Amino acid sequence: MSERIGYAALFFSTLVLGAQALAGPTDPPDEALRAQLQQAVENSSSFADRFEAEVWLTDMSARLTLAVPDTEKRLELLRLIHQEANHANLPPELVLAVIEVESYFERWAISEAGALGLMQIMPFWRDEIGHPEANLFRVRTNLRFGCTILKYYLDMERGDLNRGLARYNGSLGNPEYPRKVLTALSERWFRE
Repeated sequence: MSERIGYAALFFSTLVLGAQALAGPTDPPDEALRAQLQQAVENSSSFADRFEAEVWLTDMSARLTLAVPDTEKRLELLRLIHQEANHANLPPELVLAVIEVESYFERWAISEAGALGLMQIMPFWRDEIGHPEANLFRVRTNLRFGCTILKYYLDMERGDLNRGLARYNGSLGNPEYPRKVLTALSERWFRE
């Protein structure tokens, strides 16, 4: 086990230092980024092990930088997305794609229809589940609602992503929304 952690630390250091080398030879190592990534990894209970956490968080953090420039906020968001996606038995990359299309990672987003937050949850769901006080702008709450709803619709459609995503968006029969999410998934979030 300690040998695997040693390899994980070596791999993580190589990723961070390799990324810094690409930035330019005169740039000093970004100690703040390294510290924040290490803290995010330590607080990521939804991963199988530290190595998986380091790899996933490093990879997804780089992809999410433009939408969420603040490193600390970005890593906390990724950690929560991973936890809530795993809680609902969903691929976290699919959840990232849904959030990109729904709100472009804007926590305070409000749609014309009144949907709220990252995953654009309709407020009526609070009353439907008996929690009218639930704050849908709270990131963990929004992700819990959104992942649960998405999983429900995917199960209803027996795993058919097009139909499940369309149900989530309230656009069953219209291929535009599923196409947007699946494009985001394949172009930005899918991991081989």
